[in-house]
Amino acid sequence: MNIRKITLSLCILTTLVTAGCGSKALIKARLEAPVNSETILVNQAGYLPDATKVALLRADADIFELIDVTTGRNVYAAQPGEPQYWDLSGDTVRPADFSAFSKPGTYRICLEGTDVCSAPFRIGDDVYSEITRGAVRSYFLNRSGIEITEGFGGKWARAAGHPDTAVIIHTSAASAGRPAGTVISSPGGWYDAGDYNKYIVNSSITNYTLLLFYQMFPEYCRSLNLNIPESNNDIPDLVDELLWNLRWYLTMQDPADGGVYHKLTNLFFCGFIMPDQATDPRYVVMKSTAATLDFAAVTAMAYRVFANDPSEELRTLATTCLEASDKAMKWAEAHPDIIYIQPADVSTGAYGDGNLSDELFWAKAETSLAHGTVPGPGFIAGVSAVTPSWNQSATLGLISLALNGDESFAGLRDEASRLLTSYADELVNNSLNCPYRISLDSFAWGSTSDVANQAMIKIVAMKLTDSVRYLPSVQADLNWLLGTNPTGYCFVTGFGTLSPMHIHHRPSGADGVPEPVPGFLVGGPNTVVMNDCQPPVERSTFPAKSYSDAECSYSTNEIAINWNAPLVFLLGAMDSMRQ
Repeated sequence: MNIRKITLSLCILTTLVTAGCGSKALIKARLEAPVNSETILVNQAGYLPDATKVALLRADADIFELIDVTTGRNVYAAQPGEPQYWDLSGDTVRPADFSAFSKPGTYRICLEGTDVCSAPFRIGDDVYSEITRGAVRSYFLNRSGIEITEGFGGKWARAAGHPDTAVIIHTSAASAGRPAGTVISSPGGWYDAGDYNKYIVNSSITNYTLLLFYQMFPEYCRSLNLNIPESNNDIPDLVDELLWNLRWYLTMQDPADGGVYHKLTNLFFCGFIMPDQATDPRYVVMKSTAATLDFAAVTAMAYRVFANDPSEELRTLATTCLEASDKAMKWAEAHPDIIYIQPADVSTGAYGDGNLSDELFWAKAETSLAHGTVPGPGFIAGVSAVTPSWNQSATLGLISLALNGDESFAGLRDEASRLLTSYADELVNNSLNCPYRISLDSFAWGSTSDVANQAMIKIVAMKLTDSVRYLPSVQADLNWLLGTNPTGYCFVTGFGTLSPMHIHHRPSGADGVPEPVPGFLVGGPNTVVMNDCQPPVERSTFPAKSYSDAECSYSTNEIAINWNAPLVFLLGAMDSMRQ
């Protein structure tokens, strides 16, 4: 050991013994110090006791100190790692690893001998329990067609809006049995994002991710109490919440031919008003092959997940889902290339996708698994594991194949597992080269969901390999979402010391409540759109830092059901590890 290291080691020991040189003034200053998220970045929710625990310092410091917020005294000190610059954030950080400290409590990290301190955070077995519950409850608070009473919604109580019992068949969706102007009923579901519309393709990956979570963590889901109207029945609350959307989803299929409408929407986005005040006519718009294939995949998976469930209600629903899936596949086979084209009089979200090969693979994988019919040779040929999104769904089929226990699918299971674990390994390798320890190396719209989805892939790989080697990388992804990122924000509303307050979400903007609806993951930094606010708001030109907590910034501060789903998966998986 060189002289510098000996000196630092003695300094660390002295710091621990003397509690910051014995200075009562310093202890008091640290107890009262404001949060300095410009200098010290932490997971603002906290860390499990046995987790890899790493904060990031944006300052030169020989030693960082862990401070008990009750006493102000040092409980741990160590040297940070070497500084690393990241060209995607434009800053330099040093890792402050305190994994060796595991005592439950509430702490701050401070620079040695100063009152420059982080946000407070907890170490404990239950650090992710409340935020997991909040992330799932955000779906309840975003339900369409139901009054949110004070007993269930607290200060976010609101009147019911959009019953959707009188929805009009748009000209683009007309058929012989349902000509334009026909009125159908399509109630329930969740508002898709910051707007009041409902979209099949985005609901599809959302439904899948929550179904996968229930499939992989059934006991944890049964233990999760959400305080929703259905809480006292014999179905887990998370599944009850999923059913609010899945039952709406089933209504979007034309019973005459099996085709699925692309979306249920107003003709244009309304202003920032409450749901019950948004009374413009609602339409179902155009059947599309993408929507129908996605629908076939999700309903086939729902059949598998629910077919042997303890709940008779879910077992009955499983049969309904399989029948709907079969009808959808027949329609898609007869109409293999109907690409969604936005009608001239409709200006809401398009969710258009010109490449349907991934949707087709996903649908064939799910329907094959549901029926126990093994696809022919070469089924997976040419398929790659990538970060899943609403328009990149092949990976979802790989996950289902890899986790399937039917031995007749053993060959496909092994091949899918190899692709997924290889991709998870690639993601981990990426994280090792990133100063912020995440795998993401490009920032698209909804970048936070990409981080969460990559963590989900690693959790699946943990299951497939029965190995915890992915866990530190999963933890780093969660740290990023909860505060260890260049913006210093915990990107989940209502949680952390610094979280978004002005989200692009109509109820949050119109309800008169200062705080936004809690539990939402905002889209996060990107430079894809820089002019969403007029007049423009200040935004960094570095992609990993380009975020604005402004209602007008739909490119960085909107919420969406498909973004929250992998957040629920990640948080719930981590929380389940304490059980």
